[in-house]
This record gives sequence, C-alpha cells and structure tokens, in this order.
Amino acid sequence: MKFLIINGPNLNMLGVREPGVYGGESYEQLCQRLKAYAAAHGAEADCVQSNYEGAVIDAIHGANGVYDAIIINPGAFTHYSYAILDALKSVRVPAIEVHISNVHQREEFRHKSVTAAACVGQICGLGFYGYEAAMSYFLSGTLCRGAQI
Repeated sequence: MKFLIINGPNLNMLGVREPGVYGGESYEQLCQRLKAYAAAHGAEADCVQSNYEGAVIDAIHGANGVYDAIIINPGAFTHYSYAILDALKSVRVPAIEVHISNVHQREEFRHKSVTAAACVGQICGLGFYGYEAAMSYFLSGTLCRGAQI
C-alpha cells in the first residue's frame, strides 16, 4: 500500500508554532515517523506540505493511479476550502482527514470542516499518532463507505 500524506499551511512550522498545542516535534520528524511506520507495515508513505491551496489540490489530483490512500491535514484550509473538497471528490483515492490538535476544544471557527465531507473519516486530537491511526485503518483493508482498498 502506498500513502500520500498531505499537510497544509503552517504545518511546516511544527515544533516552533504553538508547541503547547502541536507538540515539540518538527515536520521533518513527523515525516520520518510516518515513513518508518509505513515501512514497518510493508507500505510506503510520501509526505507533501504546502502553504498554497493550489499545490495541495495538485497533489490530490496527482494521487490517482499512484497512491492507495490519502491522509490529509488541510490545516486552515479545512474550514473554508471548497476547492480542496472538490479535489478530494474528484479522485478515486480514499482519504482520511487528520488534525493534530482537538479542533473541537479550540476556537469556534475550527469546529467546522468543509473538507471532511469528502473523506471516509476524521481523526483529531491524537497528536502525530492520528496519522498512524489513519494508516492503520487503511491497512485493515475495508472502508466504512463499503468500498474496498
């Protein structure tokens, strides 16, 4: 199985930006951890991060026929990017939305996800482990929507 892990705006600042919310580990450490987790389970993981909506959309579009699953943390795009929602709907690659913090314990505007509607599920508040939980779900081989991986 091959995973595309997409991280949106400001996630390149992990370890620096609000460590009380996001933890002290860097984006590079996150990617190393996820690649090691995938490898330990006979899979591969590629990490992409962009602060630009169009680059996130391009990464999603490029997933068709290349990746088996997308794990996406859209960052702030979560709350308003109908373009990312449409991109996720336009590919035949199942996705899970992940958030490092528990968005429901934060500011009111973070409680609503526009992009989750195109995903098979959403995981929030589990730190970096949330990405591993998403991979584990896909590695199990079945999707809640009834589709098979």
